[in-house]
Amino acid sequence: MRALHTGTTVTVYQAYSPAIGGPAARDGRFPDTWRRERMTWVKPSFLWMMYRSGWGAKQDQETVLAVEIDRAGLEWALRNAVLSHYTSTLHADRPAWRRALRQAPARVQWDPERDLALRPLPYRSLQLGLAGEAAARYADAWIVSLRDVTPLAHRVRELVRAGDTAAAAGLLPPETPLSLPAGTLDRLAPG
Repeated sequence: MRALHTGTTVTVYQAYSPAIGGPAARDGRFPDTWRRERMTWVKPSFLWMMYRSGWGAKQDQETVLAVEIDRAGLEWALRNAVLSHYTSTLHADRPAWRRALRQAPARVQWDPERDLALRPLPYRSLQLGLAGEAAARYADAWIVSLRDVTPLAHRVRELVRAGDTAAAAGLLPPETPLSLPAGTLDRLAPG
């Protein structure tokens, strides 16, 4: 798992409509209109978020947020997560996996990482879905800071379109392997 991180925090990305993203960045927390009952997906990969949000141009994803969260919170979510898909080498059977998925406050899926042209790379990037208790902890306890990185997304896209991939790459957040406690991802390995 790669991410922008410090010893105590990890940065994840989300994209929202300006009605949610603007107040969140301004106030450092999600506004009351942010729906806690809905699963919220966070992505530690900036380029995967660019792929998902179309560089912050897709409808209702025009504001890209960098959400710096408490590392202990991320570790809690991963310890309490279930893979979003059934894997016979990790799950006893499909019914047991479905029960675990329904009860888990977090889920993990692995999608191909993206390059600057948003093409898939041969390795995967973690996506973390938070619901129920995990979503509440995320919104109320784990957030250290929220920043609007939409201008960065647009600048990187402009440089890529102009063919200046070296300059674009120089603006990317430095995502490096995240050291996690032993065994944290064992049950969540991509299948």
